[in-house]
Amino acid sequence: MKKIILSFIAVSLLSSFSISETLWTPDNMHSQLNFSATHFGISHVDGRFQSFSIQMKSEKPDFSDAQIDMTAKVNSINTEVAYRDEDLKGLNWFEAAKYPTLVFKSTSFKHLRGKMYLLRGDLTLHGVTQAVEFYATLNGWAVTMTKKNTAGFTVRGKLKRSDYGLGGTQLVTGVSDEIMVWTNVELGKN
Repeated sequence: MKKIILSFIAVSLLSSFSISETLWTPDNMHSQLNFSATHFGISHVDGRFQSFSIQMKSEKPDFSDAQIDMTAKVNSINTEVAYRDEDLKGLNWFEAAKYPTLVFKSTSFKHLRGKMYLLRGDLTLHGVTQAVEFYATLNGWAVTMTKKNTAGFTVRGKLKRSDYGLGGTQLVTGVSDEIMVWTNVELGKN
């Protein structure tokens, strides 16, 4: 009986020293989720999702074990042209009424060198889930107005809208199949 009690105490003490994950959440005033497509191959049209959230969990100070979740509301799309925004939300493109959110869940966040990382995950958009990868740069650290230790990241990558069944062909729409995506985000340690 004494061995059982000592074993229970040892397990309890060891579990109290386990490393807990740190939750990192965005400073929404200093974070953006952007995209850009070419129009008839001669100019870029930029836009953003104005309503999105990112959450990162990590135990390691270099973030190499980070788990990242991001959600954006399709109805928050903004290209600075009301007619185009309504078209993008409609049946020809995102079908926001049927597919109101896009969701990214990371599968790995691999430290490459210096401040560079390779972010891999699954992106669900327009009812389709595809594996994607982005390059992330850790821009640095600061204690910001939120009074939290804050890490700044820039994440960049490319998607093919045809992989998600968005819009018609480039010949019909004038919109490139390849879409550049980037986010600048400040994540505060909770």
